[in-house]
Amino acid sequence: MMAGSTVEYIQHHLQNMTYGKHPELGWKMAETAQEASEMGFMAIHVDTLGWSVAMGLLFLFLFRKAAKRASSGVPGGLQNLVEMSFDFVDKLVKETFHGRNPLIAPLALTIFVWIFLMNSLKWLPVDWIPGVAHALGADYFKIVPTTDPNATFGMSIGVFILVIFYSIKIKGVGGFAKELSFTPFNHWLFIPINLILELIALFTKPVSLALRLFGNMYAGEVVFILIALMFGAGLFMGVLGLGLQWVWAVFHILVIPLQAFIFMVLTVVYLSSAHEDH
Repeated sequence: MMAGSTVEYIQHHLQNMTYGKHPELGWKMAETAQEASEMGFMAIHVDTLGWSVAMGLLFLFLFRKAAKRASSGVPGGLQNLVEMSFDFVDKLVKETFHGRNPLIAPLALTIFVWIFLMNSLKWLPVDWIPGVAHALGADYFKIVPTTDPNATFGMSIGVFILVIFYSIKIKGVGGFAKELSFTPFNHWLFIPINLILELIALFTKPVSLALRLFGNMYAGEVVFILIALMFGAGLFMGVLGLGLQWVWAVFHILVIPLQAFIFMVLTVVYLSSAHEDH
């Protein structure tokens, strides 16, 4: 495989299906990465939105199905899986969250399962869905929403808004301002320093939350793409690539739920801190 075609292959698999307003061509589907870039803020990643919504609907369908078929006898496979997920998240929230809010446990469960399902799309071979999409006329099509920073930042900003909302609701505007102004140094002379330190710490929460998930998922996707390139480099490299792909997929049995777990835990920790009234 030539270097040029290798670069094109990698770029193709990392490019989103983008729809938006081009400054010269009007509203359209981007046909090149340059067109997608020129759309700027008005660009919409159709594949990211589509797969995010699809995994959300799958989550609702599976849990509703399990709830409707729940019995007091020996649980089936789906009911057992849902109950394990529910008990796991419920126990973690009770140990981590120190306030009183009925929203936190359902929110944590939703975040964990939703992100897990989106991450799980990584187990599909990198050429399958994009290949089908290409056959249907779509030049670009990514299927793992969490490899798109727009998706991870969307979730982290949602968590950040909840943190600000509950910080003000529980502590009041004055209490929240006082917390920012008199932490960590409890003296009025240090208010400017405290504000700088606390505001930096506050605004880095959604950034670190989003970039941690995106970085791990994106890096894993790049490795899968590089392994896929080996199948076109001869018999020996193809066999080696098959082994590496299996090993990397098995490794993601740990990575995929771990990243969902970390995002959920940090969300609960941030919201617990927002509910603490010193």
